[in-house]
Amino acid sequence: VGVCMINTKWRDEHPQLINPLISLLNAASYAHNFHKIAPDFIFNTAGLSIAFVFITSWKSEHLTETFNRIEKMTSQFGNLYVVAMIVTELDNQAFIDSYFKSSVALRKPTFIPVRDPCMGFEKMLRLALVHGEIKRYDVVAKIQAERKKSVESAEACIAVLTAIPGIDTHDAHTLMQGIGSIEAISKASRKQILESTDLCAQKAEKIVNFFHDRKYCLRPKLN
Repeated sequence: VGVCMINTKWRDEHPQLINPLISLLNAASYAHNFHKIAPDFIFNTAGLSIAFVFITSWKSEHLTETFNRIEKMTSQFGNLYVVAMIVTELDNQAFIDSYFKSSVALRKPTFIPVRDPCMGFEKMLRLALVHGEIKRYDVVAKIQAERKKSVESAEACIAVLTAIPGIDTHDAHTLMQGIGSIEAISKASRKQILESTDLCAQKAEKIVNFFHDRKYCLRPKLN
């Protein structure tokens, strides 16, 4: 599904949490590796990166540094979340005090309070998967739009070619497969048409005349 990069410093500070995290990642088909990265975690799903800071301690000596780091990363990562483990009332108060003392903008990044590390890991994984699915659907939508555009373009090309007297839909498809776009067909010589398609010389002549002989192309088509 994707890859999870884990900050080596976070790993070294929380050795007891690494095995449960890796088990969860394996179950979700995420590969993992360890790097010196700015966030604590970066999930990459469908080519989209989601960064996380995971706060497990509310000791005052670390909080200023942590919030300064969060503020800096806000401008570096388009998708950044802060998972905050809040278990007691003291944790909650420390979080509120630190949040409003910091320069972190309101609601940017999003803070996610959790009761325990496993809940935090599950939240991170769920968010990464959701962002990945959104990205995939966006890619699928673009592919579908391109396909629709291609079909419409092909239909328009067929309409132009079948407007040439003596050229039917089969001939139009043959020209598109053998030569390409309507622009390429309009520039093709009689010799090129004969070499690239199974059309007869008479039809090749009609196509060349249609695109190069103004008087010919203005004649009405008689069925």
